[in-house]
Amino acid sequence: MNILEQIVEDVRARVKKQTESKPVSKMKIDRSPRRSLRSAIEGASGVPLIAEIKRASPSAGDIRLDIDVSEAARAMVSGGAIAISVLTEPKYFKGDPSFVPRVRNAVDVPVLRKDFIVDEYQLYESAELGADAVLLITGILGKKLKRFIGLARELGMESLVEVDDEQQVKLASAAGAKIIGINNRDLKTMQVDIARTARLAPLVPDDVTLVSESGIHMPNEAIFALDADADAVLVGTVLMRSDNIEQQVRVLVNAR
Repeated sequence: MNILEQIVEDVRARVKKQTESKPVSKMKIDRSPRRSLRSAIEGASGVPLIAEIKRASPSAGDIRLDIDVSEAARAMVSGGAIAISVLTEPKYFKGDPSFVPRVRNAVDVPVLRKDFIVDEYQLYESAELGADAVLLITGILGKKLKRFIGLARELGMESLVEVDDEQQVKLASAAGAKIIGINNRDLKTMQVDIARTARLAPLVPDDVTLVSESGIHMPNEAIFALDADADAVLVGTVLMRSDNIEQQVRVLVNAR
């Protein structure tokens, strides 16, 4: 069993417990107006950067467990980030769903809930938390992707649909994805290849907003992704490891 399969198995077990303790019928869905991730990317000046709050990962181990997520989010936005991605998976990434409302209350940019969504329950949960957008991984959802994109939209959220090969780009496009994220990290092996963005970008429809994810640490890498036709970059680890998050974001945003 590879790491992605293990994560998915653990998430399914977690969601099963959640549905028993708090069914959708008992949720209070946040109906306040959402902030558009797509509009934020399109209206950006400089490098459109989605800054990620990631306390740990399977590939990097513990990164920054003592981070104040509200404070980090404010620093990221002060540095020029156009949106905040919040990892909420607890076991492998040391995240927590409660980070989403905390971050959303701290900043005025879109907040992306990034987790391994395997069940529609998690979309209702994301709406209750106040997420503006959710990550949907094509490699996990497969043919269910269209249904999940539709439900997220009904709940007022946009979907960042993640792909990592040619077939997944086709599947995401056919499912109606409006924002596609090319993950430069292979979730099965955790190996990173930033050139994946350049290889897959030509397959993404022109009317789709394209995000390059993972493996971007330096200004030249952000420019490489944009030159390969990405509309935005998603950056996490290098920001989390920085002694000055605001300045690190600014360096990347000002690369163009």
